[in-house]
Amino acid sequence: MSTRRRLTLLVLLSAVVAFGAWRLARPPLLAGQSFSQAVYDRDGHLLRLTLATDEQYRLAVPLQRLSPQLIESTLLQEDQYFYWHPGVNPVALVRAVLRTYVQGDRRVGASTISMQLARILYGIQSRTLDGKFEQISRALWLELRYSKKEILEAYLNRVSYGGNIQGAAAASLIYFARDPAKLTLAEALTLSVIPQHPARRRPGSSVTDTDSVLLAARQSLFERWLERHPEHAGEQSTLTLPFRVRSQADLPFHAPHLAEAVLRDHPLEPEIHTTLDPALQSILERQARQFVERRARVGIRNAAAMLVDSRDMAVKAVIGSVNYFDDDIQGQVNGARARRSPGSALKPFIYALGIEQGVVHPLTMLKDAPASFGGYNPENFDREFVGPIKAGEALIKSRNIPAIYIATRLQRPSLYQFLRAAGIGQLREEDHYGLALVLGGAEVTMEELARLYAMLANGGVMRPLRYLQAAPINEGSRSLGEESTFLVLDILEHNPRPGQAFRSEWTRASHPVYWKTGTSFAFRDAWSIGIVGPYVLAVWVGNFNGEGNPAFVGIDAAAPLMFDIIDAIHSHEPNLPPTITRTPENLTRVEVCSLSGHLPGRHCHQTVSTWFIPGVSPIKTCEVHRAVTVNIRSGQRSCRAGTPGTHTEVYEYWPSDLLKLFRQAGIPRRVPPAESPECPLDNRAAQGLPPQITSPQPGLAYPLRAKRIGKETIPLQAVTDADVRSVYWFIDEKLLGKSNSGQPFFWPAQPGTFMVRAVDDQGRADVREIKVTVVN
Repeated sequence: MSTRRRLTLLVLLSAVVAFGAWRLARPPLLAGQSFSQAVYDRDGHLLRLTLATDEQYRLAVPLQRLSPQLIESTLLQEDQYFYWHPGVNPVALVRAVLRTYVQGDRRVGASTISMQLARILYGIQSRTLDGKFEQISRALWLELRYSKKEILEAYLNRVSYGGNIQGAAAASLIYFARDPAKLTLAEALTLSVIPQHPARRRPGSSVTDTDSVLLAARQSLFERWLERHPEHAGEQSTLTLPFRVRSQADLPFHAPHLAEAVLRDHPLEPEIHTTLDPALQSILERQARQFVERRARVGIRNAAAMLVDSRDMAVKAVIGSVNYFDDDIQGQVNGARARRSPGSALKPFIYALGIEQGVVHPLTMLKDAPASFGGYNPENFDREFVGPIKAGEALIKSRNIPAIYIATRLQRPSLYQFLRAAGIGQLREEDHYGLALVLGGAEVTMEELARLYAMLANGGVMRPLRYLQAAPINEGSRSLGEESTFLVLDILEHNPRPGQAFRSEWTRASHPVYWKTGTSFAFRDAWSIGIVGPYVLAVWVGNFNGEGNPAFVGIDAAAPLMFDIIDAIHSHEPNLPPTITRTPENLTRVEVCSLSGHLPGRHCHQTVSTWFIPGVSPIKTCEVHRAVTVNIRSGQRSCRAGTPGTHTEVYEYWPSDLLKLFRQAGIPRRVPPAESPECPLDNRAAQGLPPQITSPQPGLAYPLRAKRIGKETIPLQAVTDADVRSVYWFIDEKLLGKSNSGQPFFWPAQPGTFMVRAVDDQGRADVREIKVTVVN
């Protein structure tokens, strides 16, 4: 091969490489242009169409998302030789020049789609001769760098369809409320003739006879269409039907809070297809609106709700407020994402952790009595105490003291660690909350609560919510065991509906509801969260400004609305699948004492069955029922069993704090009689439960004013066994005096650090350090 030929080949090869690199480096034709965003429900219905930053409705869609009939009719109307010319149609151009400039006839257009796109992209004033030459050169330049498909796609996304509507997709949604892929032939022909004269042919324009001009142009295009598609001759009747189009004012504005949430989460997505179910959304909106109207007299003006399908975590419906446009209730705030105190709505997870860590089982007897936890003295919502209560009942009745007791005995994870691992956001350090976390001390969102309860429905597996159909179904990670979640759901199922005067098991409800309420401090938030079938429903009632209202109580405000929605869902979907489909394998049922919840001793004659996790659930023999030898003549306890003049009876041994509650409630208990003084003290001390000092509290320094030394007192108190009548109090080794069982002893405090000892009349003792400081 000669040197000249080699050089020629090298130049050609370099040119090809350079041309290829030039083509590859080209920016997208729509780069830098702002577009609208369209939000759809799961059925493809438009929820919201936003404006682009320049106040235009302009929606970018790929060519394959447009109706083939729209594409073909547009080419027939605007540029039927589009695929054969290099960007300029020379025949049409010569004809236009001759008729416009030589014959002086009316202006005849010769612009190809490529030329029109060049005018749009580069802002060319094509009515002047210089502008026309620039338009032609730009069109040729576009054809060199871009494919026909790219040019046609850009044109159909940018061309004007009248007013501030650009692009076929936006025009299809606005004028016909139709997805651009599903246009009828009549609609496709209508859109195809608008860009030629968008001001004169825009449907609904204020220009006189606009619709008649548009219809005439469409009919003319249809006649040309029939030349290519004679099989569509039957469509003529469709084109004679009344002409109905919509305008920008008719655009839907549905599920505004959900739409805004996904738009904020996905700011670059032109089309967002959500998981929202329009029928379920309508149920939530209607029920919430009617509920607020009925309860307006007690100051209930706003509510929020969220419905999640636990099977795939799809968000089916959301109302962030009852009225998006009501400024008086701050209606544009999205209650599903607002952080609020959950009140007692987190208690099911405390019990689940307690069951999983072997602290309790469903029938463990807990103590609902005044208690102090490191200086924290919680009360119940009703400021009352009920005494002994089974764990399951304590959860249903939302008793605070039992929940805090369980929380103090959790190891890893603690409630705080569980919530952090579950993805609860904006948590402060654990020390900031202390035990107040149990009662709603940390703020959560409705989304987070819905995820937590969906985790219960999914057997302990935590998964993220899905707002988009395209979002993958996450397998999630295990947060709780299958057994503990099953047992908590089993408890929540027995929570009676608000106002229900009969037991749940007396009915044959086709769909059990597993639910819990919550009320925040100062009546600022009322919550109710329930699981029915595959759905998790969260409801909130309150004010976004944080203003409290005594009516904002979970059981009275949020729960009725939740059940209104659940009943409506039942009517809409009567054949919901069950929430629980099987019983975990590592669960068994055992008999326990009906009174104490412990394994029955030989003196427990009434037992009940409960779920039990072998190797995990606490195993302890009942100590409430004890056999006592009683002297028949004196009625006192005898220390000599089997001796003449004695017999054995079974008594209940309750601690003094619970006995006090029984007496206050007027509930008699069979307490043991006093022991005979003849019994040796060392024999008594070997049996029963020692006293437990409740005051002074551990870890606290008691302040004593300098001027009040010897005049101010500190109560010394202890919980004792049922057979105790008196408690003797010592400071270090000095006897201070005695108090009756269950009653405090008031000590005239002195500054210093001392050891407080409580000794009951059976010789059993407890000891605690107390520190008294002097303050001015």
